[in-house]
Amino acid sequence: MTKKIYFADARVKSYDFKYSFVAKFEQILNMIDFKEFINEKDYVAVKTHFGSYGAHRIVRPIFLKKVVDKVKEAGGKPFVTDTVRIPGLEYLDVANMEGINHLSVGAPVILADGIFGQDQVKVKSGPILKEIGVASAIYHAPAMIVVSHCKGHVGSGFGGAIKNLGMGGISCKDTCGEAERGRIHFEENKHLNWLDDKCIRCGQCVDVCPHGAIKLMNDCIVIDKSICVKCGRCSRVCEAKALIVPITEEGFQAGLAESAHAVVSTFEKGRILYINFITEVQPECDCMPMADTPLVQDQGVLVSFDPVAIDQAAIDMINSAAPLAQSKAADKNVKKGDNILKAVTGKNAQLHIDAACKLGMGTKEYELITITEKDVSEGEGE
Repeated sequence: MTKKIYFADARVKSYDFKYSFVAKFEQILNMIDFKEFINEKDYVAVKTHFGSYGAHRIVRPIFLKKVVDKVKEAGGKPFVTDTVRIPGLEYLDVANMEGINHLSVGAPVILADGIFGQDQVKVKSGPILKEIGVASAIYHAPAMIVVSHCKGHVGSGFGGAIKNLGMGGISCKDTCGEAERGRIHFEENKHLNWLDDKCIRCGQCVDVCPHGAIKLMNDCIVIDKSICVKCGRCSRVCEAKALIVPITEEGFQAGLAESAHAVVSTFEKGRILYINFITEVQPECDCMPMADTPLVQDQGVLVSFDPVAIDQAAIDMINSAAPLAQSKAADKNVKKGDNILKAVTGKNAQLHIDAACKLGMGTKEYELITITEKDVSEGEGE
């Protein structure tokens, strides 16, 4: 069944706030009946990504504030949240550095899995993961709005709503301190393989590890398995391919879909709204300690109740856009009409979207309803 997706183009051609991208986003939110999925006094999770030291192209606080305001209008009690990526207190500092705080977004900013990244509730998933630890603040929230910045990703080739759920909706660790996301990144929670003969001892893996789990000692790479969260960043930056993550592309993406499905299963049907910003589209995840120039020009924002449809629409838009000069897409000689994300990341993003569809999370068939300047002008008078 075809799902409706509201879309606001990032292009603005009139010198008036009411025709701005912000105003068009407001108009989309006004077309959604928030009271249909939010009850009076419901705690509502506004799930987003806080970014990283050096990664600054996340969803702007002004847009999060617009979402928070709509939740409040519906009688809900919103909180803006993410799960631990780097140590918890440092990650809250990152959020504040990015401008995401109670003052800017109008709601508490918390870590859904606690400052130690271990607050979770185990939920059944599927044949690969068996079960996964959903972050407790997300598990217990009766409603959620998933606000995603669309970009590339080291394992899935694309980070949108499904990745935001599958990686960002679960705890960093389990209650015993074992890496929870590592069960998706690493097959059967195995550990990194270091290839001595390939390693050039450049130290990039040491520098990029946010937990200090890798050291170069006595001319050898030493990995502290007790603090490694198995995020795979070290493998991503290793140009010599001396650090190997023990997982296949298909296995990772199927596991990601299973995890996302587990998170969604903790909510009543229809109580999650998805918002995908196709702006400043990066070749890497916002977890990485850097931000590159965008692969394509800003496309706009999508809003839907279907995570599969909204991600399918997002990658369709990105892959049909013209690659930008002076970007990683240009470095790869990507042409308009090519699969930009696959060419840049080396991964086929369609795999996890198809897997999520197969799990019954949604449909890949969609209808775009585009917000025009006329819609915004008429909406202002309502």
